[in-house]
Amino acid sequence: MFLDADYSDHPDELPRVVDPIRQDAADFVIGSRLTGCRESGAMPPQSIYGNKLACFLMWVLFRVKHTDLGPFRAIRYDALQQLNMVDRNFGWTVEMQIKAAKQKLLTVEVPVSYRKRVGVSKISGTVSGSIRAGYKILYLIAKYGLLNGQAAEPVDESE
Repeated sequence: MFLDADYSDHPDELPRVVDPIRQDAADFVIGSRLTGCRESGAMPPQSIYGNKLACFLMWVLFRVKHTDLGPFRAIRYDALQQLNMVDRNFGWTVEMQIKAAKQKLLTVEVPVSYRKRVGVSKISGTVSGSIRAGYKILYLIAKYGLLNGQAAEPVDESE
């Protein structure tokens, strides 16, 4: 289980995020702030746009449909070990989602609430943080998708 400790995530929604795993309906669950209830001003425009762009690129390259790189998430421990996570800062959410897609983990999104954080975000709270995070996220998408030459084959949407 992962969530931010800055008051932005709602720990009382933990069952919503964990239940699909407990019910064997998922290996990995992403709490989507973009489909959930967001407090006004909780996500600045660059965060919303950046999430949409990253999710679109993951759709193009890996054929996975996500709406968010939300930090409120749960994953089976054995599945997390399989991912062999490397990133320790801005790219960990996208790395986890890409590696889960490449390993074909059963992944679901659930809507979660999101509120204004306590304090200033090191990512979206500064111009340099937004640029560094955006660069890292785009770099990892390219690294795992384009540079490895592993873009997904087109999927027949009628299936």
